[in-house]
Amino acid sequence: MNKSRTVCKSICAIVLASLAHTAQAKQELNWVGCGISKKAYVTSLAKQFEEQTGIHINIQGGGATKGIRQVVSQEADLGGSCRYHLPDDPREAGVGLEPVAWDALVVIVNKENPVNDISLDDVKNLFNGKISNWKQLGGNDAPVEVLVRSSKFSGVGRTLRKNVFADFDKELYSTKQFKSSGPLEKAVIADKNAIAVTGISSARLRDVKILKLDDVEPTVENVKAGTYSIYRPLYITYNPASPRLEDIKKFIRFCHSKEGRAAMKENGVVPYKEALALIMKQIEQDDSAFKRGLKFTD
Repeated sequence: MNKSRTVCKSICAIVLASLAHTAQAKQELNWVGCGISKKAYVTSLAKQFEEQTGIHINIQGGGATKGIRQVVSQEADLGGSCRYHLPDDPREAGVGLEPVAWDALVVIVNKENPVNDISLDDVKNLFNGKISNWKQLGGNDAPVEVLVRSSKFSGVGRTLRKNVFADFDKELYSTKQFKSSGPLEKAVIADKNAIAVTGISSARLRDVKILKLDDVEPTVENVKAGTYSIYRPLYITYNPASPRLEDIKKFIRFCHSKEGRAAMKENGVVPYKEALALIMKQIEQDDSAFKRGLKFTD
């Protein structure tokens, strides 16, 4: 009899442990995506979201492409992307994209560099290979080291091509290429002659100088007003067929909430719904680039 009770207790303990594990698993979402989204709002909002709902978000980076494709394949519950999905790539078909913020792309240089401002025309000439010495930008007599992201469809690379050149297939001149924004930003810190483009929410956390663009600083106010010219939406990605869709929607609603918007502004990005006037400009930019009928594969 005692033996039967012991076995029964053991079985009950196993069942309770299994139920507890299942309940705990249901309280976690896995997020993957671009490092800029991660720094811009996800890390901060995920912490506040967990405090309010008890749902923990396990955050991993990996880039915008991963933030789309692993969500489509349901390897992750939700993600972050700083670019739109590639319309002709089946690996990105059916992804849900919820714009939650606006991010500025900024030109960064080493803090020892005396240059403080750059024009949009100079940015074009820089990536066309027409600027080779800092004297051409009002700086020292030294060669310009142009650093770029290697992928044409990275969030930064795609936005730069769209907003500056209206050409998704543009070949950018560079002296060195990087697979992700982190190493690129660190290279600018290490090289006093380097120049690069990255997201402001990431750049502001680095020991670099952020240049004015046509004498306009990439502040929240200037991005919101549209006076700063290089910007892009940041998206939450999700799969409409996900079994965790209701929890994902809770996080999206939190991103648009008063608390979520405040956290975004503290991190230097503009809440999407607070700058709806930028949507028409974005549509014009997208239309100009997509009219070229470009397709991307890798």
